[in-house]
Amino acid sequence: MMSRTPDARARDVETRKIQESITNVEKYFGELCQHFAGYGRKTARLRDKGDLLVRLIGQYADTETPNLKSGMKQFTENLAKVQDYRHAEVERLEAKVIEPLKTYGTVVRRQREDLKSTQNARDRESKQMAQLERARQRNPSDRQIISLAESELQRATMDATRITRHLEETIDDFEKQKIRDIKKIFGEFVNIEMAFHAKALELYTVAFQSIQSVDEEADLEVFRTSLHPPEFPSRLDIVRANSQMSLNRTESFMGTSGSTQHQASIRQVRREAANDEDDSEDESEESSEDDS
Repeated sequence: MMSRTPDARARDVETRKIQESITNVEKYFGELCQHFAGYGRKTARLRDKGDLLVRLIGQYADTETPNLKSGMKQFTENLAKVQDYRHAEVERLEAKVIEPLKTYGTVVRRQREDLKSTQNARDRESKQMAQLERARQRNPSDRQIISLAESELQRATMDATRITRHLEETIDDFEKQKIRDIKKIFGEFVNIEMAFHAKALELYTVAFQSIQSVDEEADLEVFRTSLHPPEFPSRLDIVRANSQMSLNRTESFMGTSGSTQHQASIRQVRREAANDEDDSEDESEESSEDDS
């Protein structure tokens, strides 16, 4: 078996390094794409939960006292804006981080095809080299066969050299683009997150101020008033009114009772006077009878 030349061994090292680089990009870019996509989905779910929270707080605010209602409504407005910016964050993550990572599936496949073409060209070159060696050993005096084998080897070598040069150029561009894309993608991710968090911090600050500025005493007064609305008397007023009514009835009764007793006395006097008159008449009649 023919020993490999130093040039062939150097090309084998080169091929292994290129293969390793392509494999690493295929593996880690795929995983990065998967996890960034998961990050985006989690963010979208958080946005949806935020929307539900905004709706619930808004519904509750409608049942509360005026100042608290107003503060909660302002709070929900700012919380809703945070979810709007979170939605924009999700869309930007998809467009500027996830999609560029997805494209590397195509880039890696193309690079693997170039590597495979180079490997096939080198295999043909090795095969032609082996055929030339066998021709020299079997037919050392047959120049025609040897010349034909040398010509085939020369063509295979030229093809292998051309394809190898092309691979070296493409893998160089591949590495250069990979570095640039990593810097760009990771930079976009950080910019997207910073933009969201900066705006969220601003909105959360306003939300905090709006809920903390609720006038507690004013709302407590509204609540207390709702327990004893002006159109209904308070319990103390009811007690006072009932007491006054009882007093009035007593006085009225006393007044009526006194008048009745007075009238009864008059009637009694009249009856007694009438009886006295009757007795006087009876006595006069008796005296007249005796005189007779």
